Amino acid sequence: MIKVHSYESMGTFDGPGIRLVVFMQGCPLKCLFCANPDTISPLGGNPVEAEKIVAMAVDERPFFGKRGGVTFSGGEPTMQAEGLLPVVKALKREGIHVALDTNGAIRTPKVSELLKEVDLVLLDIKQPDEKLHVDLTGVPLANTLATARELNEMGKKVWLRHVYLPGWSDRPGIMERIGELFGRYDNIERFELLPYHTLGVHKYEAMGWPYKLEGAKEPKPDTLADEREKLSAWFKTVVVN
Repeated sequence: MIKVHSYESMGTFDGPGIRLVVFMQGCPLKCLFCANPDTISPLGGNPVEAEKIVAMAVDERPFFGKRGGVTFSGGEPTMQAEGLLPVVKALKREGIHVALDTNGAIRTPKVSELLKEVDLVLLDIKQPDEKLHVDLTGVPLANTLATARELNEMGKKVWLRHVYLPGWSDRPGIMERIGELFGRYDNIERFELLPYHTLGVHKYEAMGWPYKLEGAKEPKPDTLADEREKLSAWFKTVVVN
């Protein structure tokens, strides 16, 4: 049994091909730019049996093609690693590709087992600077770095992701620091630069929460192109999503 916030069918931005994206409830981070603040509390969401997720994936399999599959996102899916493991194993028995979108902040034996089971990890790097990471997310960076090392040691395929937030990502040396930390890992197949957006701001208003990035601007295409060029020095494939 896992707690699910929502689903997205025919997703094309959360892993290869066309995917069923399962947004899970609960997250240990409180990112200032979070577009889904309603997924943060572990008390929300709906309990769902593993069989329902598998049945949904099997029904949608004709749309997946050779590259698609299921992505577990959030929230933070590793908060429910124990409940998620049987779901992932059942999907693998059906021959369905499974991706896990994680911030890497939770480190337990069950999480390690889950990382081994999935086909691909989408690892979110919120900030490569320790102080800025704490300021932006409320938690230290160390566990995410340890997760990246573990994934490299097990040879797990990784797509590294970073939300480009003006005022934070454009500080001197940030892109270079990302390259220094992760560019040496040969298991990283792709780097995704995700432009900051304000599509989730209305959720803060509905929840009665202050939006602490009020006035933050979305990055300009030229800026993203320049940063993509910088990152290409460390990563073989860099895309702006």
